[in-house]
Amino acid sequence: MIFMKCNNCGFENKESAKFCSKCGQSLEYVPPKEGSSNSKLIIAALIIVIVILAGSIGYFALNNMQSGDSQLQASTSSDNTSVSAGESGDSQGATTQSISKTESETKDWELIGSYSGSGSGSQSISVPAGEIMIKLSAYPIKNYATNHLYVTGSNGESAGVDWGSTSAVETRSNSLSYSSSSPQTFTIDYYETVSWQVEFYRYQ
Repeated sequence: MIFMKCNNCGFENKESAKFCSKCGQSLEYVPPKEGSSNSKLIIAALIIVIVILAGSIGYFALNNMQSGDSQLQASTSSDNTSVSAGESGDSQGATTQSISKTESETKDWELIGSYSGSGSGSQSISVPAGEIMIKLSAYPIKNYATNHLYVTGSNGESAGVDWGSTSAVETRSNSLSYSSSSPQTFTIDYYETVSWQVEFYRYQ
């Protein structure tokens, strides 16, 4: 007699039995479907591929966004730098213009006449209108009480140097400044000098 062993509990049943007499398990052999395991493998593979594709797409999308942000920031920075440079250039131009204007308007004392000599004598000088400065200096022959160099103007302005009988024999200097809307005449008077000099300056 042929027995069929139950795959579930191991009990030996008759060959003609369809169910196990002990546990009731079906004794008929049901072959597995050929396509079921293959389908599961295909589905698993598809899931893996989809996950990989989704990850790759997300990665590249994130990189593109970051790259776009970086380019935007670089462009904005470049624009700001250009604007700053432009503003700096305008500022420098304004400064240069201001300096040029200041230099063109700057006035200074300019020499308009220089006179010198020695001994004794006098001479008259015509001086134009404006803001005038006169510088004078002289060196005497000896320390006489009458040694001098005087400069006197028709407007009443005057300056000079002289030496007394006890003064040191040395160069002495003096100056004066005035402003006049009309030309003036100055007389240079000198006595017993080794050398003398008178300079006229106008502020212009």
